[in-house]
Amino acid sequence: MRRLGDRFDGKLIRDVDAIHFLMPFIYPGRCDNEGYISETVDLTAALDFLEKKNKDNDGYHYTVFQLVVTAILKTLTLRPQLNRFITNGSMYQRNNMSVSFTVKKKFEDSSDEGLAFIDAVRADTLDSIHEKIYRQIYETRKGGGGDAVETIDIFQKMPRFIGRFIVRFICWLERHGIVFPSLTKGDPGYSSVMITNLGSIGMKSGYHHLSNWGTNSIFVVMGIIKKRPFINEKGKTKMIPSVDLGLTVDERIADGYYYSRSVKLLKYLLEHPDLLEGRLDEKPRKTTK
Repeated sequence: MRRLGDRFDGKLIRDVDAIHFLMPFIYPGRCDNEGYISETVDLTAALDFLEKKNKDNDGYHYTVFQLVVTAILKTLTLRPQLNRFITNGSMYQRNNMSVSFTVKKKFEDSSDEGLAFIDAVRADTLDSIHEKIYRQIYETRKGGGGDAVETIDIFQKMPRFIGRFIVRFICWLERHGIVFPSLTKGDPGYSSVMITNLGSIGMKSGYHHLSNWGTNSIFVVMGIIKKRPFINEKGKTKMIPSVDLGLTVDERIADGYYYSRSVKLLKYLLEHPDLLEGRLDEKPRKTTK
């Protein structure tokens, strides 16, 4: 039930400790509170898992990107503080869970980009997330750019001074949580996590900023998949397929210990991909310390 102080997209956190109560007033902007975390993930088990998964699959293949998206959503489910956001000086627990990313319609300089928005539920599995990603990419490349792109196109057709006034007014409404949900539908700025797969265009992982617009508090950059030297416990070096992930987070929504355990869980899930075949709310058989 919605209570006084709740937003259309989140419930007000009423029992925050003193430090987390004060931080949004001392550091009001999300862009002023970015923390950056990088992690290298061993993909040996993941690539073997995908090879078996795609062996008899003649349709849309399972990919490392889909494993990353599913692992992120599972981590959000099991570590719910990650699915919080701060706006207008208050912290909220998001009502829904989602991942957004851009889709290049064609790999050409002049090609447009579309926005994909994946809504997830606790009962989702790798298979259902795979299907949702396929539908989003298919619809975007077929011609749609997503609800957010269609809304932006409306402003583009207005005289600049009118569009500027309306955008500023909407930003004021957005800060106070009174924007119509229809205006934020499909907007990546309102997703739990935004992700970009730079590896798909041959680039390394790196840092990406957050935005003061919307409620998004986590941005993940996925780099190119390649073999890297790993040193085992015996001191021997071995070349292992791996991927770098860069996470930019709003450090106000959780402390360093919580983030540390969450990133370890994300890495553990990707290095044990069979765990992603169960429901998102299904706890792994082994937890990280």
